[in-house]
Amino acid sequence: MGSTAGILSKLVTFKTVSRDSNDEMIGLIAGLLGAAGARVRVLPGIMAGKANLLASFGPQSSGGVVLSGHSDVVPVDGQDWASDPFTLTAREDRLYGRGASDMKGFIAATISLGARLQRRALRQPVHIAISHDEETGCIGVRSMLATLATEGFAARGCIIGEPTGLRVATGHKGKIAGCICCRGQAAHSANPALGSNAIFLAAGMVGEIRALQEWLKAHGAHDAAYAVPYSTLHVGTIAGGTALNIVPEACDMAFEIRFLPGDNPAGLLDRLRAAGAGLAGAEIARGRTASVEIVEENSYPGVDTQADSAIAVLTSAACGNASIFKASFGSEAGLFTETLGLDAVVCGPGSIDRAHKPDEFITVAELDACDAFLDRIVEAVC
Repeated sequence: MGSTAGILSKLVTFKTVSRDSNDEMIGLIAGLLGAAGARVRVLPGIMAGKANLLASFGPQSSGGVVLSGHSDVVPVDGQDWASDPFTLTAREDRLYGRGASDMKGFIAATISLGARLQRRALRQPVHIAISHDEETGCIGVRSMLATLATEGFAARGCIIGEPTGLRVATGHKGKIAGCICCRGQAAHSANPALGSNAIFLAAGMVGEIRALQEWLKAHGAHDAAYAVPYSTLHVGTIAGGTALNIVPEACDMAFEIRFLPGDNPAGLLDRLRAAGAGLAGAEIARGRTASVEIVEENSYPGVDTQADSAIAVLTSAACGNASIFKASFGSEAGLFTETLGLDAVVCGPGSIDRAHKPDEFITVAELDACDAFLDRIVEAVC
């Protein structure tokens, strides 16, 4: 099957940017794991050209552990790479390529593990789960988890191999993303009072978001384990208007909320909806057409696994009793907990600080450490 670095070199060649197909990469992985003796299931994704994969070693029973990764990567458009991002390039101890850290390095390590599992008599199963379209909001894994839930799938816990430097993250915030869609009434800019300016409505909503952020900072849930210890709101893009001399009738803002488990995201959305209704109502009261709609486009739950849970203790021990922390980035961990009831942690090789950037890399030493980590997991559990 080859070394972990050799497998990674094959995985990087697949241009599995979220907008593109992952079928060929999943086909390769299915073949490699099947040849190692796994029971492999390729599960159709939610759109053509996309698939998830579940490969299981050992007895067909509950228990054991799930090792989970995502196949997709972020685009390289507009990034200045020193080498081809889809060819794994070695420079000293570093292996450069899109997805090397996030997170094809971990997937390569699980495939390499499969060859070693073939030679072991496992008492409990080891499952390798690979999803599509994590980078666009943890979209693809949901259909696989729904199928497994209907089948009564059970395991001891789940390790999501996002890059943490092989430190154990027991928590991260949940996320809601969507549109604040502001609609007004067009008019000539020579007499703007005859219209209702949708950009003004959007500006008012920016103010409401900033006010709500300050309220959360002062009065919302707090967790000092996070770098930012409170829930956050953010506006990423604003698009509105057609010409300078036309009062704009439409303006859309992309927003997100990253929330702690102690804050109610539905309640936060309700507060924004109430603020929008107030802004639009003032325009309607003066005889104009206006509305502000909060449209939720994507969300995923946070995760808050107890530090003394079996999977957290096991993973920390396999990392050499590494310190436990809470991650600033999201993952699929909360969906494994929400859908399958599995305690989940995030732990994998590489660094999230290298992800999504030009010249993303992982080191040979990090891959070797991940191989040893997975061997210790198998030894302890299975």
